[in-house]
This record gives sequence, C-alpha cells and structure tokens, in this order.
Amino acid sequence: MNGGKLYIGNLTYSVTGEQLRNLFAEYGEVKDVRVIEGKGFGFVEMATKEDAEKLKQALNGKEFEGRTLRIDDARPQKERPRGRGSRR
Repeated sequence: MNGGKLYIGNLTYSVTGEQLRNLFAEYGEVKDVRVIEGKGFGFVEMATKEDAEKLKQALNGKEFEGRTLRIDDARPQKERPRGRGSRR
C-alpha cells in the first residue's frame, strides 16, 4: 500500500470532496480528498495505513449515491513527458 492513499472508483459525477470526506471520516482521520471532475473517480489519503485498510474493508463494494464503490490501494503516479520538446 502506498501510505494511507486509496483510489476511489465508480463515483457519480456529481459527488463532491466534502461528501466523501464526511463518509470516510467515520473510519479515521482524513488527510486529503481529491475528486477528479467528470471522470467518476478520486483519491483519499488517510492519516494511517490502518485507517485506510479499515475504510477499504468497510466500503469497497458498498453503495454510495446510487453507485457501487470500488476502493483499492492507489498506485504511484507515472512520470509523463513534458510537452512536445521532451522526446528523445
């Protein structure tokens, strides 16, 4: 697991970070919530790995706002080329 960071998938496009923060706060201290607008997914960072695991066990596969949540460990972000001139 990458720290206490989790991928949250299958979200409705109208869900807000505040809604997710309120839901996840029941499972421990929420450090950060990011919803990727118009994509149906986001990320949550919990204070500890234990809190993240507790959240994942409790909510993965559960319904939220009419959709079934998919929760998994977040993968490290891949490096991307910086524009057109970065090709070698």
